[in-house]
Amino acid sequence: MHSAAPHVLVIIQNLPFRLDRRVRSECRALTDAGYRVSVICPQENPGEPARFQIDETTVHPYAPPPDSHGLAGYVREFVVSWWRTARASVRVHRDAPFQVIQACNPPDTYWLLALLWRLRRGVRFVYDQHDLCPEVYIAKFGRRGLLYRALLLLERATYRSADHVISTNGSYQAIAQGRGRVDPLRSSVVMSTPDADLMRRGELEPGARDQAKHLVAYVGIMGSQDGVDRLLAAVDHVVHQRHRTDVRFALLGFGDALADLRTDCTRRGLDPWVHFTGRVDHVAIGRWLSSADLGVTPDPPSEFNDRSTMNKTLEYMAHELPVVASDLTETRNSAGEAAAYVAGTDPAALGDMILEILDDPGRARAMGAIGRARIEGELSWRRQAATYVGVFDGLTGRTATPAAAHA
Repeated sequence: MHSAAPHVLVIIQNLPFRLDRRVRSECRALTDAGYRVSVICPQENPGEPARFQIDETTVHPYAPPPDSHGLAGYVREFVVSWWRTARASVRVHRDAPFQVIQACNPPDTYWLLALLWRLRRGVRFVYDQHDLCPEVYIAKFGRRGLLYRALLLLERATYRSADHVISTNGSYQAIAQGRGRVDPLRSSVVMSTPDADLMRRGELEPGARDQAKHLVAYVGIMGSQDGVDRLLAAVDHVVHQRHRTDVRFALLGFGDALADLRTDCTRRGLDPWVHFTGRVDHVAIGRWLSSADLGVTPDPPSEFNDRSTMNKTLEYMAHELPVVASDLTETRNSAGEAAAYVAGTDPAALGDMILEILDDPGRARAMGAIGRARIEGELSWRRQAATYVGVFDGLTGRTATPAAAHA
């Protein structure tokens, strides 16, 4: 990248850069538009070099703190990550001064670092809001309280510090403009839609079906608020109540509930029909989804889930899979007729709907085609990328970019 190009620093805490599809797509859009991009993020593996390239982005990983449990552990994790990110930002700026910082939540703690850089060097701040942290807290713990109020304060400080707020959908933008009092002129929606040219059906995962007639996939984080426990109960219904032993379920991902889910799977006697992959990269996800017949979005109804666009749903659609999903507002907005919706939280209803779609291949193919058409059309990443790059063009004073020219 030419040394005169504007330099953007992107900060991630909850995922290594290689595994964060949204941020990788954003960085690719910026580099395609002529920007220089650096990323600070946790290491994916111990022993990674202090600096390396992915695509045309320079990655500066730091050693993450140990996994945390309880309030004190989470506070320690945030403080250690913040400090290591701050130190890395000084090194990045020393090598090549940056003009814009983008902080991707969770957590909502990097507004202070961005403010320090603004006061010292006039750096602009973009807040890329991936999650509603206060709503995540309620969904996970079922209560408000002191920590909930602290999360609201951190979110408010981030909104007020940002020169521009990027939201993943209209519901998040409404929170930013309402609760956050963000001026509409400094607010944009950039959905996490897959790049249709890069994410499509392709190479199969060897042995994915394991001689089963059908393969059903789940992709995503496995936390207490993500509904994977409900999906296991639905599998129990499929296998032990509907006596369907011709369906295999692949659960791709990781999270703080994974160990408990594995234990519950064994307790239910489902190990022959359920395969947990653990953490996998996008190449492996592509192989599994190319091998599958259906994708499941089991996230239970909650204020947070209702307002959130689930990346897994969009990835199923990109791979031409019909979707069975909880009946949530933003899931309907993104999937439309590519999904069959299940009201409430009854796992038997979820299991029955999965079988209904699997047993109607014509309907399944039609739903998959609708989903793929939406990813290629109205939800296309090219449209999202043009909006995204435009934010940085406005902050840096650029008036035209290659990305905008191709939008």
